[in-house]
Formats: sequence, C-alpha cells, structure tokens
Amino acid sequence: MAGLSILSFRRKLYENVKRAFHILLEMEDRLRFHQSTGYLRIAASNVLCKHFLMPYLKEFTSVYPDTDISISCTSSSAACSMVEQCNIDLALAAKPENLGTAIYHPLGIIEYIFVCAPTYRDKLNCNNDRIFEHGKIILLDKDNVSRRHLNSYYAKNKITPLHILEVNEMDLLIEFAKMGIGIACVVKKFVEHELSAGSLLEIELSNPISPREIGFVYNQIQPMNENILKFIKIESDLA
Repeated sequence: MAGLSILSFRRKLYENVKRAFHILLEMEDRLRFHQSTGYLRIAASNVLCKHFLMPYLKEFTSVYPDTDISISCTSSSAACSMVEQCNIDLALAAKPENLGTAIYHPLGIIEYIFVCAPTYRDKLNCNNDRIFEHGKIILLDKDNVSRRHLNSYYAKNKITPLHILEVNEMDLLIEFAKMGIGIACVVKKFVEHELSAGSLLEIELSNPISPREIGFVYNQIQPMNENILKFIKIESDLA
C-alpha cells in the first residue's frame, strides 16, 4: 500500500510540475509577443499597389513592425467585392459606384493621358484628335476597370479606334509606347519621368479623359479592425 501511495504521489507531482511548466511556457510566449499589433489584410490592383500603396506600406510597417500584413493583388472591382464579402479588411481601389455597406476614404485622383514615342508621332500625318483613326492604340484588356472608364470616354465622344492592341499590364503599355509600337493610354503619374526625359510625348486632346478618384474602402458591418484606421492615419500623415 505504501508503494502504491508513493507511486500515486509521484504521478501527481509529475502532473503538477508538467502543468506548471506549460504555464511558464505560455507566459514566456505572451511576454515575447506582447507588442503584437494584430493583422491587416489589404487588396489592390498591381498598378495601384506598385505606384500608390507602397509608400504607405513602407511607413506603416516602420511604425507597426509587429503587425501581420497580407496583400492580395487583384482588380479594383474584385478588391471591392472582397471587402463586401468581408474577405479582406481594406481595399485600395477606384471609387465604387455603389458603396453599399462599405465606407470610402478618398486618396486622390488619377489622370489618364495618351502618350507615344516622338518618332511614332512624327509618322502620323494627322492632328491630335484624329490619332484614333490613324494610330495603333494600345489599351488594357476589356475586363480592366481603367479600360471600362476609357470605353465610356469613347462612347461619350463618339470615338471608334480603328487599330487596337490589348495588353494586361500598365507597365507593358508604357514599354510598348516607348518602343514606338503605338499610342498608349496610361496614368500620367506613372510616366512623369519619361515625359520629362522626352522618351514619351503626351498627345493633348480637345476633350481630355476625365480623371478617376481612388481611395480606401472598408466594410462597416464586420467588427472593426483597428489597424484599418491606423493605416488610413498613416496615409493622412504622408499626404
């Protein structure tokens, strides 16, 4: 009986020491990660991510280095759908026509222009407003939000481009235009260096394309992730 009692005592002692050891490990983990500031899931198109989102990401990760950030590169329309379905926390996108339950925080506008290499422009024997009849127009594919905006411009101004080359990346539009392949419709901010260097020439039209507004979109029906407002504050501080 004494042997059984000693065995039972040892077993209980082992279980108690084991439990205390696990408690110490948990406390150590909590102390180690006490500065964790949660997570933030962001979605944006490749173009907006590269040319607009990166400065804010850099500053945010500097201020909140322990926040777990994930980025989904997709179209603006898909990013807004992900917000609506609560699959992400924050989208950088063109302002949706219908916000629904979403909240929109404006960031600025993007201006579209037509550009080409100076040598290509010299080959066109026409004024600027007739480039759609004579030149090869390089555009993003039909599913792109920017392309749909441009199609609205065409319809409003009764323009029917005769020669179109479609690509799926804004960077390709710029490179093809620099190579002298045709006239590309691009965001002006993205070609400021090429315009100042003279490798690209802006074709000024009588009726320019209307700018688009972009901003951050988040859903108010899901529990608020405080990192959304932290990120937007970073944007306001950099503005």
